Amino acid sequence: MQRLDMPIGHCHCQTCRKAHAAAFASTAGVMREHFRWTRGQELLRAFESSPGKLRHFCSVCGSHLLAERPGQPHVILRVATLDDDPGQTPQVHIWTSHDVPWLADEALERWPEWQPSRG
Repeated sequence: MQRLDMPIGHCHCQTCRKAHAAAFASTAGVMREHFRWTRGQELLRAFESSPGKLRHFCSVCGSHLLAERPGQPHVILRVATLDDDPGQTPQVHIWTSHDVPWLADEALERWPEWQPSRG
């Protein structure tokens, strides 16, 4: 299991929304001394999305894997990219002032796979 040193949070800021093509991004901090790449590090590409903030992507699939500010003691892991359950649930929503007007609430229908009309 991946060690998360900070709570999972959903970031609604415009930059995260654009980088993930989603209404928000689920992130958690991991202290640098607890983080390591297990494979594929040579496939990473970085982009400075704002001054001093690097976003790291897989050059094969395009997934945004983590972000960092080199002076901070932690990296910002994109929780949805983990293969295993991190063992915790989100604790906070941040930058909700940037929410999009179409963001749906929890009252929507839910289906374990495709909805029946999709066959």
